[in-house]
Amino acid sequence: MTTTPTPPPPPPPTRQARPIRLGPRSLAALTLVSAIGLAVIGRPLIASPDSQASAHAQDAPWLFAALLVLLVAVVAATISESGLGPKAVAMLGVLAATGAALRPLGAGTAGIEPMFFLMLLSGRVLGPGFGFVLGALSMFASALLTGGVGPWMPFQMLSMGWFTMGAGLLPGPDRLRGRAELLMIATYGFLAAFVYGAMTNLAGWPFLGELSSNIAYDPDADLPQNLARFVAYCLATSLGWDLGRALVTVVLTLTLGPAILKALRRATRRAAFEAPVTFDGPAA
Repeated sequence: MTTTPTPPPPPPPTRQARPIRLGPRSLAALTLVSAIGLAVIGRPLIASPDSQASAHAQDAPWLFAALLVLLVAVVAATISESGLGPKAVAMLGVLAATGAALRPLGAGTAGIEPMFFLMLLSGRVLGPGFGFVLGALSMFASALLTGGVGPWMPFQMLSMGWFTMGAGLLPGPDRLRGRAELLMIATYGFLAAFVYGAMTNLAGWPFLGELSSNIAYDPDADLPQNLARFVAYCLATSLGWDLGRALVTVVLTLTLGPAILKALRRATRRAAFEAPVTFDGPAA
């Protein structure tokens, strides 16, 4: 009499890499830093007509100091709420250093800025809170690396933080995969590249003065007039760079995206950022 061999048990399900969760404290810190940043960056458009645009120039050092404090608060809140440890900090450092090293490759020439696609994919895999900190720190590190430290730096840090955070807020982080996910990320990257350009333009636009009267900031004009001037300024000065940045981001995302996403998700699974730490008792 023959017996049917027992089939081997099925392999355990593969642990999915999920974005780092955004808890209440992390959300509060992100909301606070974003509100402060939007208020300062958008002040030329929302300020009263009798305000002085020159006062905007004094905000950068204070904004930079407040931004660093709030970035520490975001990191601390994320660590305490998600149980992040040295592995997460190490990944943050590696990705920030890589992003900083990628930026000088194009130096912004015609919008060739390869760091954007890495920030885009990192934010998608690691989530909005981690993404915001990564984007801001990468821009800070790249400014130190290239000597681009100036009053514009906090605005670039905020804009890059929002760019990366937005990728982490895209829908379907746990279930959407393949070509549909890649097209969604590329579409977001294309549109967000123009938003990034507009945000950074606001840092210098109020100081044009009489250099270009038709598109310069006018402290005596109302919001619709200044908004029209700002749109004209963006079209005249940065459209080529923004378009180049958007196209490069799309091309790199579609060509290198599958491999980078796979590597980031594998690293996240192995790091097991959200796995609880347990200690075995002494052997009997």
